[in-house]
Amino acid sequence: MNLVTLLLVLSFPPTGESIPRTVDIAIIGAGPQALTLVTHVLQKKRSWGDRLGVFDRAGTWMAQWKQQFAALEIPHLRSPAVHHPDPNPYALRAFAANRPSELFPPYDLPGTELFQEFCQDVIERWGLGDGVIQANITDLEPIEIEGHDRFRLHIQGHPPSLARRVILASGGGPPRLPDWVAEIPSSYPPERLQHSSQIDLRIRHLGGEEILIVGSGLTSGHLALGAVRRGARVTLMARRQFYEKLFDADPGWLGPKYLKGFQAEPDWGRRWQMIQEARNGGSVTPKVLFKLRRLEREGKVQFLENCQITRATWNQGLWDVDCNQPQGSLPRFHRLWLATGTDFDIRKHPLLHQVQWRYPVETVGGLPQLDDHLRWGTSQLFLMGPGTALQVGPVARNIYGGKLASQRIVPALTKSSLGRVA
Repeated sequence: MNLVTLLLVLSFPPTGESIPRTVDIAIIGAGPQALTLVTHVLQKKRSWGDRLGVFDRAGTWMAQWKQQFAALEIPHLRSPAVHHPDPNPYALRAFAANRPSELFPPYDLPGTELFQEFCQDVIERWGLGDGVIQANITDLEPIEIEGHDRFRLHIQGHPPSLARRVILASGGGPPRLPDWVAEIPSSYPPERLQHSSQIDLRIRHLGGEEILIVGSGLTSGHLALGAVRRGARVTLMARRQFYEKLFDADPGWLGPKYLKGFQAEPDWGRRWQMIQEARNGGSVTPKVLFKLRRLEREGKVQFLENCQITRATWNQGLWDVDCNQPQGSLPRFHRLWLATGTDFDIRKHPLLHQVQWRYPVETVGGLPQLDDHLRWGTSQLFLMGPGTALQVGPVARNIYGGKLASQRIVPALTKSSLGRVA
């Protein structure tokens, strides 16, 4: 036992069987991107399983992802079958060989149940069934022990763990709420004004209700279809026109067609602008928009485009809504649902306050300027997900973005010449 290991053992009493005192590589989050990283690490270093510690408040793989897809009753993914957590791009197609009806056109978009079962197969094949530590990380504290940089992981209800390296693979930011929401007195029942992240269609009884859904992205489409299935009439409102797009970013962003020029761009501000142009706000898939237009003809869905709410008033059990572009008489609404996305700003990330003080990095539009291996400054903290967009591109938050991130991070973990690990 070397001096550093001895110090760690003496400094931190046992935390119980499920939470280790120390870990070489701590992965915070257990979603599809974290699973992708783990399989790619094990592909390079099969014996490294005991070096990895995956921390997630749910204690299981992909719990939040599964909950979100179930709550919105999403029938299939927006990504094609070659995008998934296994290193072999054709593994999902092989898994679905006897289930062709669960690959949806075009590009074989996997059904939600198929994808979940495939991911469970990946977990079992790579021996990861009990690989998630149930722990709610509340803070990430950089410390120094005998000249070696480490991270103390503060855990709710438990003593901390200590890690040599950390990969932050937890999701996006807090819900984005329009300005007018803050002006509403809090006298309304909270279930009558909700962000999409709070809505679970499976427990809704909406017969005869009028519902206003704000937002032009695919989430608003899923909410509208689910509400109509439950007997509601839906008004879809957006500050732009609704438009269809198969993927949320052009497929050229998945390879060198666009990424080569993006990564050659030295100006971080220009990269940020390229990301905004590529994603271009919310869009709806052709299939979902076709269904919504059909429901519009049946009088079950109304579109209000190029329109924004200026005021919403809770009045005798219903919402009265004023818009900046009046389009005739609006009904009074039983519920307001906000499919307005999230606000990602790494400067406000709840786990990174001490990291940013110890290892300051420049940001552009809330996105950090990481190194080529997605490493935070001179630290041994790596990011996955939306925070890597300035390096990975506009698909950073998607499943394939997890593969692109893994291809950058894994060499820095496994090659001593790139790792800078003391």
